[in-house]
Amino acid sequence: MSYQVLARKWRPRKFSTLVGQEHVVRALTHALNEKRLHHAYLFTGTRGVGKTTIARILAKSLNCEAGVSAEPCGRCAACQDIDAGRFVDYVEMDAASNRGVDDMAALLERAVYAPVTGRYKVYAIDEAHMLTGHAFNAMLKTLEEPPEHVKFILATTDPQKIPVTVLSRCLQFNLKQMSIPAIVQHLTTTLNAEGVPFEVEALQEIARAAAGSMRDALSLLDQAIAHGAGEVKADETREMLGTVDTAYLLALFAALSAADGAKMLAIAGEMQTRSLSAANALQEMAVLLTRMQLLQLAPDSASDEGATDARLMALGQDFSPAFIQLAYQIVTQGRAELPLAPDEHSGLLMTLLRLLAFEPMRFSDAGETKNIARPPVAAAAIKPQTSHASAAPAAPKQAVAPPQTPPPPVVATTVEHTPWHTLSAALKLGGPARSLAQHCGLRKLEHALCVLQLAAEHQHLLSPALEKRLEQALSEHLGRDIKLSIEIGGDITQVTPAQTATIKRQARQNTATRDIENDDFIRAAIEHLDAVVDENSIQAIDNPLQPTGESS
Repeated sequence: MSYQVLARKWRPRKFSTLVGQEHVVRALTHALNEKRLHHAYLFTGTRGVGKTTIARILAKSLNCEAGVSAEPCGRCAACQDIDAGRFVDYVEMDAASNRGVDDMAALLERAVYAPVTGRYKVYAIDEAHMLTGHAFNAMLKTLEEPPEHVKFILATTDPQKIPVTVLSRCLQFNLKQMSIPAIVQHLTTTLNAEGVPFEVEALQEIARAAAGSMRDALSLLDQAIAHGAGEVKADETREMLGTVDTAYLLALFAALSAADGAKMLAIAGEMQTRSLSAANALQEMAVLLTRMQLLQLAPDSASDEGATDARLMALGQDFSPAFIQLAYQIVTQGRAELPLAPDEHSGLLMTLLRLLAFEPMRFSDAGETKNIARPPVAAAAIKPQTSHASAAPAAPKQAVAPPQTPPPPVVATTVEHTPWHTLSAALKLGGPARSLAQHCGLRKLEHALCVLQLAAEHQHLLSPALEKRLEQALSEHLGRDIKLSIEIGGDITQVTPAQTATIKRQARQNTATRDIENDDFIRAAIEHLDAVVDENSIQAIDNPLQPTGESS
């Protein structure tokens, strides 16, 4: 006995077994039961969502020997012949290969004759948008006023190409793409009936790959059963589909949260070793980021994928909503740029490094999701000099005026004779944890207790995980257990390491500007050529002969 593929064997034969198109089933059921039958129907939707299936069920409902109803018996000769594709009064026409005016004329000539065995002649025209303009014109009159015994059913994946004159003569039903849970449920029912062992994760992978098409899902299920030698397992299904295990992607996000670039690159290397698609990885990362943001801002949206959702909720506590939006843009743009990369793996690496380069912004301790932004860059702006060609040459400045708001005085609080900005720079920290340390001021350091202060405007930098990492780094550096406490707000009497760095940068910038304006060549250009110094273009550079941390 020949094998029948699952997509044909398990095609719905009644409205009650149709999956995912409840709105269409409800309308057709009421119309059939109340005998309010239209002469032309148009079903639109992507491939594999049930357009042809609904056409066949509707044809059985109209021609069932038990009478017109929404529940054809399925046992009479008419129902069985329509299911088998041999009912003489039900004609399926493929408009992709029979699209001309002659084909349409031949169909319309047959339509005028009474049905041979059935109650109605039903003409189902698939891919109707492929018909030529002349073919559409030929059918307009018959489509508007067909004989009483004729029903037209048009199906298309591209309704935009159907002339409005045809659309206005049809009842139009838009079929929806199948949801992942609906596909998984139907595949589960199918495999239970077939007696095939399976793992739910494998069905979820198939449902995602089917992209809303039940027919594609059943075809992939057939392939998965063959690939797994009679079983449907998650790992083998991923291998067949070339999809990336979610565990890899969750591990990448965890490494990103810890600012562990080496770990991220190691995971990417393992994915390359297993020949996993970089494009699929970035696509799935975008899906997970979308899910993470939903769980972060709408926790009630948790799905049946409990384990994955739990991990995403935990990771979402480390990332601010703004950073998740930025990360989504980075991975989607990185996927679009893969064709321009030297190779897929290089494109994936640069996308991951781009994520790492933008330090993740954090939730505050209160879990607030508003007013979260990067700390403003504290740098004094230097106004450019303006002049006109007709004006007299301006005398060169002898010195650059100091900023209008002088920086706060540096309080020399020391820790074992070491300033806090020096101690924090010596800690083995990177990324968000280093940024947190640089924006804190030291209030107290005793033998086993360290108290830091963090301005309220920077509290988004603080999270329990980062506070713990900073505490561990202090303990390792000082060689003893340190209990760290970070206070939010209050008057910080010290200049933080971040403010110290800003002051040094501004001093270097002022020195560079003064050196430029006192240069003999520049002064001559100003005096004789009416030149103007664009102070915004002046950039101080490090002196490579001086030790790290010193400025020229």
